[in-house]
Amino acid sequence: MPVESESGLTDQAIYERIVESVLDHRLPPGTRLTEDKLGSIFGVSRTRIKPILVRLANEKIITLAPNRGASVAQPTFEESQEVFETRRLIEPVLLRRFMLHAQADDIAVLSRMVAEERLAQDQGDMHKAIGLSGEFHLYIAHKAQHETMGRIMHELVSRTCLIIMTWGSPDRLQRREHAACGCQEHRQLLDAIRLRDADMAVKLLGAHLTTIEQQLHFEIEPERSMALESMLQDS
Repeated sequence: MPVESESGLTDQAIYERIVESVLDHRLPPGTRLTEDKLGSIFGVSRTRIKPILVRLANEKIITLAPNRGASVAQPTFEESQEVFETRRLIEPVLLRRFMLHAQADDIAVLSRMVAEERLAQDQGDMHKAIGLSGEFHLYIAHKAQHETMGRIMHELVSRTCLIIMTWGSPDRLQRREHAACGCQEHRQLLDAIRLRDADMAVKLLGAHLTTIEQQLHFEIEPERSMALESMLQDS
């Protein structure tokens, strides 16, 4: 039975809160995550926090260093290349499987995600828009009915968000065109899914991943000045 904190949060809920903060870019790379601080934020003991941090470290979302504690991972250039290479290998398989199994309700969910992503753009909330972009890919992976690759994709999407935060141009992260490109590509991909055109969908997916990778600037690192509490608050 899941253990709840005094605030009613289970360990899984705490884990998900941290991951969500990474996905929507509220928790930047390099942020220190001390057990005492996290325990205070979530209303739990540090003994409850430690296994959550170990789980996040195993998924490459954070790093655990001797005598330095935990911090949000900062992917290197080489690691970033590996993530995109791996996504190009497994994501087309998941997309094809999704298209085999997808029901009308699944396509409706994707359509709603794209609409919410567009709304976040129009409101100037680029961090939320990019987070919704990750959820779009995760939903396809989840519904592809391949547990192993789906689990890998969950890690890859989280790491992609970290890559964008680490190596994305800071000024572009604040501008609408940065997310608008992704939203337009998601709409095109959704059209191909509706038509059950798997070859076109895979082609569009490959172009989408290339666009994301081309927007990275490996000589730039983002500023990190927000308080940890504000990063982990409910979105």
